[in-house]
Amino acid sequence: MPSLGADMESGTLVEWLVKVGDPVRRGDIVAVVETPKSTVEVECFDTGTVEDLVVEEGQRVPVGAVLARLGDAGAVAAPAAPEPPTPVAPEPVAPSTPVAKEPAAAALSAAAPSPPISHRDRVSPLARRIAEEQGVDLATVTGTGLGGAIRADDVRRAGRHTAPSVPSVPSAPPAPKVTTSPAPSTVAQTSDMRRSIAALMTVSNREIPHYHLTLTVDLQRSLAWMKQRNRELEMSERLVPAALLLAATARAVRAVPELNGHWVDDAFRPAAEVDLGLILSLRTGGLLVPAIAGADRLTVDETMARVRELTRRARAGRLRGSDLVQPSITASNLGDQGVDSVLGVIYPPQVALVGFGAVSDRPWAVDGMLGVRPLVTVSLAGDHRASDGATGSRLLKTIDRLLQTPEEL
Repeated sequence: MPSLGADMESGTLVEWLVKVGDPVRRGDIVAVVETPKSTVEVECFDTGTVEDLVVEEGQRVPVGAVLARLGDAGAVAAPAAPEPPTPVAPEPVAPSTPVAKEPAAAALSAAAPSPPISHRDRVSPLARRIAEEQGVDLATVTGTGLGGAIRADDVRRAGRHTAPSVPSVPSAPPAPKVTTSPAPSTVAQTSDMRRSIAALMTVSNREIPHYHLTLTVDLQRSLAWMKQRNRELEMSERLVPAALLLAATARAVRAVPELNGHWVDDAFRPAAEVDLGLILSLRTGGLLVPAIAGADRLTVDETMARVRELTRRARAGRLRGSDLVQPSITASNLGDQGVDSVLGVIYPPQVALVGFGAVSDRPWAVDGMLGVRPLVTVSLAGDHRASDGATGSRLLKTIDRLLQTPEEL
């Protein structure tokens, strides 16, 4: 079971997308896992053949528990027999976030059955998505999963056998829609997310000695460059100011590594790469923080593409395990909400959070002349255990300097 967030302790295996005997490659999506915050598609970390599915659908297991086992890439799983062979100790399917490997006995003893699956949860996220794409009525599908749960294969079979119907008489007008309150399971899921966020932020405020800094940055050059660049791009690939802000932040963090890493066991542990967390607000409520891995190596165009992709997947409930690796620093962009500045709360075990307010036209003096310029307030929340105001100021000034030369990003 992968760790899909600093506050995640366990998850529920909603659906297997592979079966015993299937060959899998590194990066293949092999399972769907539900956490208090979201439903996540889990990728395989190795290449091989599935030898054993240790955890059943519907089970809730702790982070680090073995979900499945892989054999050699060329191996073919033998059919089940009364006397199974004793294989060499295989490696478990590893998630995108490295976790400790446990013996099968320990994993099984730690895997406690989850509470009964609710009516809403009897359809896996993948099955629901396929049903929408193929126009399959889930009420007509017979589920073969745990407790009658509808799986993706059930929907595919139903889609193949569903013929278009031609009504012999005019159909009756649709019944008027009735507005109802959210289903109890939806409310419960939202509450679980709020509790998870509350617990993490409580730890942050209790244990992290925050300091806050702000700097106003002139975006005249950056926006002029962006406007020129957008003339060269297709409509679907055009940039927004957030791409410039995030790209500059990632490069600045690489130049000021004292703020890129985690506070663990009373010591700062610098991160090897800049994995930039991006706070996304969900339409159903709550927050997710997927990461842009190696963000300091991406161009502005590549950063824009990753932001667009992560936002789309997060809001469609299709995030992958690799999207939820532990960020080394997080950015919060609330400019589209119209706020002037962000005084952030650090996500432990990180040691810094960069915030951006709205880009707005305001009076600004340049070379002694007062004019109107597009400005943004950049803020930093720093962990005083790992750094001080001088280091934080250096990061903000580096972001400013990079935004004055956007063609170099």
